[in-house]
Amino acid sequence: MISKENIAIEAATDGACSGNPGNGGWGGLIVFEDGSRLEIGGSEKNTTNNRMELTAAIKIIEKLRNFKLKKDFKLRTDSKYVIEGYTNWIRNWKKNGWKSSSGKMILNQDLWIRIDELRIAGLSMEFVKGHSGDPLNERADLIATNFSKGIATKLIQHNNKNTF
Repeated sequence: MISKENIAIEAATDGACSGNPGNGGWGGLIVFEDGSRLEIGGSEKNTTNNRMELTAAIKIIEKLRNFKLKKDFKLRTDSKYVIEGYTNWIRNWKKNGWKSSSGKMILNQDLWIRIDELRIAGLSMEFVKGHSGDPLNERADLIATNFSKGIATKLIQHNNKNTF
């Protein structure tokens, strides 16, 4: 079992959707200083890719709150929507009563409120190009895609750094 004393050094998330809307999946993983890894994933019916990208980030941040983070910790994602919303857009949405600059209610407000509630000091997000060979992004994508398709996926949750 992964100890709560472990220091998280990085994390990755991804969302997937078969159709938009359609069956969706989300996946994420946390890598620790001792080489251990924690992977999580899930699915939803009749959802969108953006909801799955946000859900993946939320679920990983919920887990990260239980661990110490290394200085300059980065959550890596291929979703510019999640990064821009989390780092920039959300401030104005809140000031404008969760409305866009055009006055429309923002989409996925429930998830944006949740991710804002979960903010962790020192956590930043970093863009990684999807399907570019980045091992953590590829793994998060595989977890999300498999969950969206209902394919059983063995998730890694252990300390044996020799198996990665």
